[in-house]
Amino acid sequence: MTELSLIQDFTTTAFWIAVGQIILIDLVLSGDNAVVIALACRNLPPELRRRGIFWGVLGAVILRVTLTLFAAYVLDQPWLKLVGGLLLLWIGVKLLLPDDEEQDIPGATRLGAAVRTIIVADFVMSLDNVVAVAGASHGSVALLVFGLLVSIPLIMWSSQLIMVAMERYPVVVIFGAALLGWVAGGMIAGDPGLLAHLPPVPDWLHYAAAAGGALAVVLVGRLIARGRGAPRSNGGAA
Repeated sequence: MTELSLIQDFTTTAFWIAVGQIILIDLVLSGDNAVVIALACRNLPPELRRRGIFWGVLGAVILRVTLTLFAAYVLDQPWLKLVGGLLLLWIGVKLLLPDDEEQDIPGATRLGAAVRTIIVADFVMSLDNVVAVAGASHGSVALLVFGLLVSIPLIMWSSQLIMVAMERYPVVVIFGAALLGWVAGGMIAGDPGLLAHLPPVPDWLHYAAAAGGALAVVLVGRLIARGRGAPRSNGGAA
């Protein structure tokens, strides 16, 4: 039974591990998106804020799911997993670095403007999320959709708590960065263009590459952060 077959079968452990990875990636990388929503709706009249948040989040989610489905299909092409994995390694490292600037999100006074602001800002900030979730899905559309559907309410309800936890407990950020490195290493090791130029490789090499990616992200990120002389101040990787 192939790895893709295992993660497409919801009765297998591999499926639920992959679902857990998608949910954790969404939680780790979506903290800033909750801040965007709050900032975009802060100038709306109280009676419109809930509607603005609802329609803004709905539009952003639809856009993100569409982009992630597209990314999952595209990543099957030779060399794109390698490129996506390298990008994800840097995103993981960036998660461990101090923030250099505050987000400049304009507050809107009209419902339509607030919704547009949320959707556009989420699109700009979600490249890391799209690449990471597409990589964690291993090309399984069913797993991708299931993981995203499960993660959406978790993000809406708990993203602020996750941000507080990241600020209070640095190990949460380190764990999130290591998870991104794990996914990135696995993506690079599974790139069909790269494998076509290598002799047959043992199955354990995939897990060794994933572990190596996790370790590399944490070590490089901590070294760069230490060189800058400042701890990371918030949980987003945007």
